Amino acid sequence: SPPQKTALDSKKLAWGDVQLTSVCDGLLRFDGGAMFGIVPRLLWEKQAPPDDRNRIQLAMRPLVVEGDWGRRMIDCGIGDKMDEKKCDIYGIDRTRHLDHALADVGLSAGSIDYVLATHLHFDHIGGATVRQGGTLTPRFPNAKYLIRAGEWEDANDPHERNRASYIPDDFVPLRRAGVVEFHGGDFELQPGVQVVRTGGHTGQHQIVYIQSGGKTAVFAADLIPTTAHVQDPWIMGYDLFPMETLEVKKQVIRGAITDEHLIFFEHDPLVAAGYIRERNGRRYVEQVL
Repeated sequence: SPPQKTALDSKKLAWGDVQLTSVCDGLLRFDGGAMFGIVPRLLWEKQAPPDDRNRIQLAMRPLVVEGDWGRRMIDCGIGDKMDEKKCDIYGIDRTRHLDHALADVGLSAGSIDYVLATHLHFDHIGGATVRQGGTLTPRFPNAKYLIRAGEWEDANDPHERNRASYIPDDFVPLRRAGVVEFHGGDFELQPGVQVVRTGGHTGQHQIVYIQSGGKTAVFAADLIPTTAHVQDPWIMGYDLFPMETLEVKKQVIRGAITDEHLIFFEHDPLVAAGYIRERNGRRYVEQVL
């Protein structure tokens, strides 16, 4: 397997009146062909070298958003409930995980008051629950979990195409514990923090815009999972509605380039956030975190 570079340290950024902290719940590996869809391996392997099982290295990077209104976390990683077989399949490495990342910046699971799910795939919401004495309980004891109602319905009624991505133990116990708040559409989580549906990856996949001090950051989740995906047609084979991904992605990236939006890349192993630039027809990322 080729050597892999990773950057797993917590990264904090003052953003107008709010504080943005990128934290990491470890590493995993997904099939490179699935991560890049129709893009030939000859092209994608230059940016994401695969191992001997054709898997590429990815990170899981939730984002903590802090203001005078509290502390919100967007997504929460994969958690520690995966069995040995799945850990092997997905190459899960949580030598450093979310508890370490939060502690590095003086936080803990108890510090979070809301967890917002961009969608309910296991690598984004698996960390929402923990097994204690044989019982699954909410991982963040003082938090409410914000979930889009349509995504909840899809996750609880999966089909052959998406069943492997939804694991009921990650989210069903939250409702039993009475800590879920459902939302039906786009909404403002806090002043300047806007949740927007993109669809594409899942029917109800959503991203988050964070505006403060005249600046805009975007938590892009699986719309633009890594810096390698900033080219418009580089779309995951996992996406259920790839043409919807393409349409929304083009809009988001054009806005990011034109208006200098800072993009947070949830799965990039090296770059937590950066600006998308274009020069002489070539698109690239200027790393900030």
